[in-house]
Amino acid sequence: MSNAVLRQDGDVLAFSGDLVAKNVGGIWKSSIAAAKRAQADVLSVDISACPMIDTAGATLLLTMEQAHGGEMQLQGAETQGVALIAQLRKIIPPPLTSQEDQRAAREAVHESRAPTALENLKIRIAFFGETIVALMVLPAKLRFLRGSDFAHIADNAGLKALPLVVMLGFLIGMILAFQSAIPMQQFGADLYVADLVALSLFRELGPLLVSVILAGRTGSAFAAELGTMQVNEEIAALTTMGIDPETMLVLPRVAAAVLVMPALVVAMDVSGLIGMGVVLMAFGFPASAIIGQITFAAGPSDFLLGLCKAMVFAAAVAMIGCRSGLTAGNGPRAVGEAATSAVVGGIVATVLLDGLFAVLFYRLGL
Repeated sequence: MSNAVLRQDGDVLAFSGDLVAKNVGGIWKSSIAAAKRAQADVLSVDISACPMIDTAGATLLLTMEQAHGGEMQLQGAETQGVALIAQLRKIIPPPLTSQEDQRAAREAVHESRAPTALENLKIRIAFFGETIVALMVLPAKLRFLRGSDFAHIADNAGLKALPLVVMLGFLIGMILAFQSAIPMQQFGADLYVADLVALSLFRELGPLLVSVILAGRTGSAFAAELGTMQVNEEIAALTTMGIDPETMLVLPRVAAAVLVMPALVVAMDVSGLIGMGVVLMAFGFPASAIIGQITFAAGPSDFLLGLCKAMVFAAAVAMIGCRSGLTAGNGPRAVGEAATSAVVGGIVATVLLDGLFAVLFYRLGL
């Protein structure tokens, strides 16, 4: 294999040697510079002394043509070399000569960029709106829903999460009671720890903690399941068959999460109260006094408000998880990124909604 050499005979640029990847690197800059200096309207290139030419050599010739700005006339090119250059000519984009072409290219890059935070927010709002509309017309599309899928989703989101919820609720109740009883004992008000923990669990901590658990377990699972379907083009197949993916995949998951959420919140509240009771009984208070304080401080309205908040949290977490899965990319990391987005988005949405509920309940006097 001989080295490639460029020489100039008048208006003709003549190559000798093999125009292959191993050789073109050494003559690339000089060849482009020679093409730019050429004064003729047609760039004449002689490759009759080149026994071999590959894609690297053909790319060099096309780049010389673009650098010259005019047409290129090949001399001594074999049929194989001409065919290779013709194929590459279809792949390599032409140079951008006018300002309009350059502006169009910049606009194309701008349109293909990753969506901004505001655009992502608009997409999420649109998805939530589409899901709500799908829920409104759900009775007309019940034939697309499968009871076995709904039961399986509810089992994974509810029953299998119950041990974790009970354990965390019990520990949270114990920690709150213990940390509150020590300073309040100095003022002889340690019995009122029952009031504090009961109100905190019913109105805030119960729904909030269960929603975080739901985002970590169920939201990420929804995103992983739908993200895998998206990568495998199963969702595109459903759309091709005329089946709405939101009705088939999103609605059962949102409905299951909303329905199991009250049961999980009740389990969290009860286990938290039991944990609090264990601590207060260790401080010497009888169970009857603790129960009396709980019933006096927290009424049914506090419990029901917490359940209403929890159901809204569950709907938001489920929709964010499904949306993250449906918008997953096609790369090997797409499913993991979708699951991460679902967990982070679910927790952030829960905190934001909790703040909105706090302001709303304050304004309504609840």
